[in-house]
Amino acid sequence: MELNDYRIIVTGSARGMGAATLRAYVAAGARVVGMDLDQESGERVAAEATEAGPGSATFMTVDIADPESVTRSFDAAAEALGGLDVLAHPAAIQRSGDASHVTAADWDVMMAVNVRGTMLTNQAAHRLMAPNKRGSIINFGSVSGLRAEPVAPAYSASKGAVHSWTRTAAAAWGADGVRVNAILPAIATPMYEEALGRLDQDGMTAHYWQNEQSIALGQKYGDPDRDLGPVMVFLASEGSRFITGQLIPVDGGQTSVR
Repeated sequence: MELNDYRIIVTGSARGMGAATLRAYVAAGARVVGMDLDQESGERVAAEATEAGPGSATFMTVDIADPESVTRSFDAAAEALGGLDVLAHPAAIQRSGDASHVTAADWDVMMAVNVRGTMLTNQAAHRLMAPNKRGSIINFGSVSGLRAEPVAPAYSASKGAVHSWTRTAAAAWGADGVRVNAILPAIATPMYEEALGRLDQDGMTAHYWQNEQSIALGQKYGDPDRDLGPVMVFLASEGSRFITGQLIPVDGGQTSVR
């Protein structure tokens, strides 16, 4: 569980689970480069984490759906850090809708960010890790990728693809010493709160019975820093060195992966 002087990239670091992950790594002694499109918030999160220490964080912008942006940012981060040991990849977007009316535009942007973004960032991280024969990549899946999601068909499909990619990348890159896992979080974030804010009373009731009622540990979503951060530290560390290709729920018992 020691991360002293680990060299880490965290995508989606400007808020939510990405910000909590960056804070957890800095608190564990790592040197971190946070990446996001939101420069103002990203720089603030990195500065606050560095002030708290004992590790440090800086910030770079990235568009994870753009191959050139990913290559440029990851190479610059690895040069600044002196290499790369861990990629944590929370960055994603969500769109609601229904299967009959989901638009091609919503489908395409979901796949570009959530699926292509996972592929591109993972490939860049593997390229930087493989020469050292060690590394950990932590993707973000979702219970939405395991079950029917009538109100989020494109998001569900994108997360199912992330699950399949994670298993495949783990099998392909194990010989290089690079581990690839995905967590499936049920964590309260700004994106989650914004989605709830768009629901009417009937929607809130349906949400509770579909999502929160099944969370054995309290019937509510977890806290990013308290409930997610320590898991991210474990999966980055040598304590998880023999775990790869796994989908790991961090959800208070909301679901089970078999």
